[in-house]
Amino acid sequence: MTASQDSLLEFPCAFPLKIMGRAHDDLAAGVLAIVRRHAPDFDGATMETRASAQGNYLSLTCTVRATSKPQLDALYRDLTAHPLVKVVL
Repeated sequence: MTASQDSLLEFPCAFPLKIMGRAHDDLAAGVLAIVRRHAPDFDGATMETRASAQGNYLSLTCTVRATSKPQLDALYRDLTAHPLVKVVL
C-alpha cells in the first residue's frame, strides 16, 4: 500500500470532528486554537456547540477542510492532549 492509499479518504475533503470535554469557559477557545493551528482556514463561527443534559460536558463539532492524513493525525493528537478534552471522534 502506498502513502496515498493508506487512507479511505480523498483529500482535500470536509471532515467533521466531534470534540467532547468538561464544560469550562476555556474549552471552546482552546479547541479553536488547536483546530486553527492545523486548519488555518477554519471559520470559528461554524463551530457547533451543545451542552449535556446536566451541563457538565460540552460537545463541539468542527468541520475542517482536511488536506492529508498526517494533518488529521496531528490534529487528533493535539486535541486529545488538551486537559479539558475527554474524547475526539
